[in-house]
Amino acid sequence: MNKSTTVQQKAQTIMQRARAFAPAGLAAAMALSLSACAGDPAAMQSANTLPAIPAPVPVTLDAGSTALLILDINDVVCRPNPACTATLPAISALLNKARAAKVPVLYSSTANADGAIPTLAEVAPRSGEPVVVARANKFVGTDLEEQLKKRKIATVVVVGSAANGAVMYTSFHANTRGFTSVIAEDGLSSPKAINTVLARYQLLNQPGFYNSDNTPLADKKATLSRSDLITFK
Repeated sequence: MNKSTTVQQKAQTIMQRARAFAPAGLAAAMALSLSACAGDPAAMQSANTLPAIPAPVPVTLDAGSTALLILDINDVVCRPNPACTATLPAISALLNKARAAKVPVLYSSTANADGAIPTLAEVAPRSGEPVVVARANKFVGTDLEEQLKKRKIATVVVVGSAANGAVMYTSFHANTRGFTSVIAEDGLSSPKAINTVLARYQLLNQPGFYNSDNTPLADKKATLSRSDLITFK
């Protein structure tokens, strides 16, 4: 059975279900769309466009139950990428606000081949600010969750690179573990701009954790905000 046959069979199954539950006109429209795309990935791609992504929203956060997560903003990941270095002023401003409000700051970074943890002077961790070493999902194989829970954290503010890697996976995992996440979108970057755009969309449309209209501080979901729209109290 080839790939085209498999796609066509899936399309037929979807249509059978659609006919059972959808009005005749809608089912017919779906049939035309599916038959046009079945077995043709290019047609599927051209038939889908990315919906508009809601604008960032202002949020006011309780300093006592919020933590700032800075992910992979270091010499290895960030410094070679102009899109990432362009986010440093926003990340630095947010970091200063968090520290001034006594919001816990936690870092995560990949490690160099020799085991050393790279940093970036503009936003380097201070003494007492934990650094967990991990790949894209900063919860996997680390004590990040324990670090957050012992500080009684309910909400995490996330910045970092890549947007479609560390930021997206870590934010989603945070939601699954009961944390609300706020993403400062001017603190996001990826080597390719499209990846940052897709990450912003996906952050609001995680299966089971939808916040498609970007309702501010939706419980245990992601909210898109911006460094200057985030207030700690």
